[in-house]
Amino acid sequence: MATPPLLPYSKPKLVGIARLAADGDSLRQGHNVEYFTLPVRSLLNRCTGVRMPFTWTINPYRGCEFACKYCYARYTHEFMEMRDGIDFEQKIFVKQHAADLLRQELRQIKTGEDIAIGTATDPYQPAERRYEVTRTILEEFARHQGLELGIVTKSNLVLRDIDVLQKVLRHNRLSVNVTVTTLDADLARILEPRAPRPDLRMEAVRKLNDAGIPTGVSCAPVLPGITDSPRNLEAVVRATAEAGGKHIFANPLFLKPCSAAVFLPFLEKEFPHLAESYQRRYKERAFLPKAYAQRISQLMARLREKYGIRHDNRRDSRVNPVFSQGGTQLKLF
Repeated sequence: MATPPLLPYSKPKLVGIARLAADGDSLRQGHNVEYFTLPVRSLLNRCTGVRMPFTWTINPYRGCEFACKYCYARYTHEFMEMRDGIDFEQKIFVKQHAADLLRQELRQIKTGEDIAIGTATDPYQPAERRYEVTRTILEEFARHQGLELGIVTKSNLVLRDIDVLQKVLRHNRLSVNVTVTTLDADLARILEPRAPRPDLRMEAVRKLNDAGIPTGVSCAPVLPGITDSPRNLEAVVRATAEAGGKHIFANPLFLKPCSAAVFLPFLEKEFPHLAESYQRRYKERAFLPKAYAQRISQLMARLREKYGIRHDNRRDSRVNPVFSQGGTQLKLF
């Protein structure tokens, strides 16, 4: 039920997205998560600042209830003057009139430009069950042709939309990427508290491919000392192959200061033996050294070959929200 505009967010001289967020109405509150309307002026966001594997991004929501401890996108709430990293997982903003905005903006898209859905917030998080913003976006895409689309999600809720995904595929290129960082359900519950279990995600990979929707796995981020063992990564690659996954990639943890403020205290509690190492590695940088990334890349290449998963760079690129080394503040939302 709607309430008057939220006063706590009303600060002097708020402009742009911060002002729009402050004017949002509360939609629902429960288990420490509250949803708000967000009357945005555009849906498509052009990637700027660094070289990215896609040209445009769409995020149907701001914030994500899955509460993944390592999430790099917490900084996006700072644009709404919300500096507490926990706000990202407890204050979820639902973008209004998404399909109408998309219909108006698609004329900006040029041939060969890729659109990635879900680069900064999961398009199939719990809010989607009620508000169906992602589904309305896909229904709009189904009315067009010649588009290059990719979806990133941790949720098996994507299976709900098999019918509309198939319609999109009739006249467009589309691939889905389901994120699975580990098959260990207990570990996943610690790292990704409110995301669906890994086995449910892998089952989604299988069902999507059975339905003719090209789907693979993102094993990202890889967390040093937690999920980067050859045994863990091989288990994910093997399961991807068994599910008919069309591709898989892995990338190391990217840790911006706003994310570190949540992740490092989490390490102190859950993995205290690793806390000092992480603090040292990420003290003055957001990325791990290139040598580490190369080691993970080489291991994944061997595993893909072992399990017969071909490496399609172009398909991966449409759904891989990973930052290049030395990246600046990015606009992926």
